[in-house]
Amino acid sequence: MVLSENRLIQQLPKAVRGRFLERCEPFELVLSAELSESNRVLSHAYFPNQGFISLVIDVDSHPPLEVGMVGREAMLGSELILGLAKTPWRALVQGAGMSWRIGADALREASEAMPELRMVVQRTLMVRLHQAALAAACERFHMIGPRLARWLLMSQDRAQSPSFHVTQEFMALMLGVRRAGVTQAAHDFQHNGLIEYRRGELTVLDRAGLETEACSCYVADRALYTELMGQEQ
Repeated sequence: MVLSENRLIQQLPKAVRGRFLERCEPFELVLSAELSESNRVLSHAYFPNQGFISLVIDVDSHPPLEVGMVGREAMLGSELILGLAKTPWRALVQGAGMSWRIGADALREASEAMPELRMVVQRTLMVRLHQAALAAACERFHMIGPRLARWLLMSQDRAQSPSFHVTQEFMALMLGVRRAGVTQAAHDFQHNGLIEYRRGELTVLDRAGLETEACSCYVADRALYTELMGQEQ
């Protein structure tokens, strides 16, 4: 059995954690897999232990835009406890790893039987709402370079490693910009010794330098999580 490293599950009292995990199953997060489709009924919730998931919005003929990211600090499917089964976004595995998975009905039943679980899920849902608002403002007001630095830091946090797989095309899609803009910003970061990028593998060489380049939303996002969840991200 996979050892739980999900931060939400770790917050549960030991006895409650054991009862909840009895209802879950280990599930592999396969790179590029689509865990949910927009406006389709959610069948499961996911609690990543390693790896991470991007929440992507498709609007008309425009390129997809990332509006959220889920790693071991959060979960996919918190909306289910509200009785909602559809979301406006697609969930794409961006970083491979393992997770816990639980059926939608089983999650609702568990949240009713375990108040501690319901409280944790409600908090992470509130974090999601705040982060979505912050992401919208960031996309509107901040330049590509600072936004890319923020996105790389968020990805590194959830990958739990200085190196992770990502293509420039994917970075452009996640930021909702043309590939040429991302290519130039990534080139500048690499020229300044902040990152190394080879054949789809990106390595953060100078995290402090990348934090300096990132927009203020990165720090604001982490502070928001700490405030609402009662622990650091």
